[in-house]
Amino acid sequence: MMKNNSELIEYRMNRAKETIHEVNHHIGNELWNTAINRIYYACFYAVSALLMKNGISTSTHSGIRQKFGLYFVKTGIIPRESGKFFSEIFDMRQTGDYDDFIVFERDDVMSMLISAKKLIHEIEDLLSQ
Repeated sequence: MMKNNSELIEYRMNRAKETIHEVNHHIGNELWNTAINRIYYACFYAVSALLMKNGISTSTHSGIRQKFGLYFVKTGIIPRESGKFFSEIFDMRQTGDYDDFIVFERDDVMSMLISAKKLIHEIEDLLSQ
């Protein structure tokens, strides 16, 4: 079933909110690497919704990070600190998922969660304009 862009954008933002909500479960179970993974994916869904809303397409996670930086961070639409955060959570997710002996800690997760909620909120504001 083919959906239109506005339905897909709304779906991705809903996924972002659901996924960020999941993080509390992982924190409660001290699943730090899983929490980092879910924080990244929550942001990924939100950023991909923003790109889609603006007619910017990409097919890879790296492409999403690059185009988000180019079109929204470098232009000042999204604060630099949020752009830096998205790159950082991208890298953390990569190392946590694919590298051996990487174990994140509670403090890593809690600081990333605050930044993720801020980024998702910034994107929600942009999408509502």
